[in-house]
Amino acid sequence: MRLALAEAAQGDFPFGAVIVKNGQALALGRNSGKRLNDPTAHGEMMAIRAFIAAHPAEEMKGATIYTTGESCPMCMGAILWCGFGRVVYGASIEELSKVIGQIMIDDKTIAAAAPFATVEITGGVLAKEALALFSR
Repeated sequence: MRLALAEAAQGDFPFGAVIVKNGQALALGRNSGKRLNDPTAHGEMMAIRAFIAAHPAEEMKGATIYTTGESCPMCMGAILWCGFGRVVYGASIEELSKVIGQIMIDDKTIAAAAPFATVEITGGVLAKEALALFSR
């Protein structure tokens, strides 16, 4: 999660993500929407893009993605389609909605709507540190 926080601090918006498998960080991503003029350039999407630029997409299956904030519906959908085994996030959608606009659908709700996927979801990891990035 600390790597995700470091990525977030360098992003256009404080969302950062790290893909980890077998104890190794294999890809990093930070929100780059403004820089790239791409509203889909969220931290998780950038980490997924970085991963598939260097590895076969199939290798994401079972990996863990760490993200500073609970994923939006677009990112959570991508996480499910990629076959991640675990999502670990810092600040929740509810917490983030108090400081920025959010689509109020949490990751567990989205995951429950995808009977083809099983993903473990852990929230609140270093949430205070993640939320502090939004106050800068």
